[in-house]
Amino acid sequence: MGRNHRIGRVSEEIKKSISKLLVNGIKDPRLNSRIITISGVDVTADGSFATVYITPLTLADEDKEAVNKEVLEAFNRAKGTFKKNIGKDIKMRHVPELIFKIDSSMDYGRHIDALIDEIHNEN
Repeated sequence: MGRNHRIGRVSEEIKKSISKLLVNGIKDPRLNSRIITISGVDVTADGSFATVYITPLTLADEDKEAVNKEVLEAFNRAKGTFKKNIGKDIKMRHVPELIFKIDSSMDYGRHIDALIDEIHNEN
C-alpha cells in the first residue's frame, strides 16, 4: 500500500514540475508557443522510468500528425532540461528516465462518442 502511494505522489510531482517548466522556463519555441497539456505521468514500480503523456492543442488549419511529431521531438530534445528541473524540485536519489508519448485518449473518447451517437441516430 505504501509503495503505490509513493509512486502516485512521485507521478504527480513530476507532472507539476514539467508543467511549471513549460509555463515559466522552457526556451524552445515549439513548446512555449503552443498550449500543451500534461495529461498524466506513469512511473514504474521501481521508479526507473516515467512515461509522460502529453496533449498539444492543434488549431483547425494545422496538421495534427505534424504538430504531434514536432512537439514530441521538442520534448525529447529537452529531456535533459526536464530531468534537471525534476531533480531540483523533487528530492530523489534517482530521477526516472523520461519517456514522452502523445496521449490519444481524447481522440479515442471522441471516436466512441461518435459511434454511440451514430447508434442512437439509427434507432
